[in-house]
Amino acid sequence: MLKEKIEDALNKVRPSLQADGGDVQLIDVDEDGTVKVKLTGACGGCPMSQMTLKMGIEKVLKQNVPEISKVEAV
Repeated sequence: MLKEKIEDALNKVRPSLQADGGDVQLIDVDEDGTVKVKLTGACGGCPMSQMTLKMGIEKVLKQNVPEISKVEAV
């Protein structure tokens, strides 16, 4: 159930990432609310990927899924 909510939230940021040749993949969700994602494509090697992760992906996920404590890239 939680993973489905996270996937729905990720689908809201995917178009922006895909427009730049990248994407995000949900890897795991820990019991403490830590979401692990993998940035792929152009996002994987982008120098701005940490900002995209924190200011974009994490912000949207926390707004849509309050159970989330943080988002980490793996």
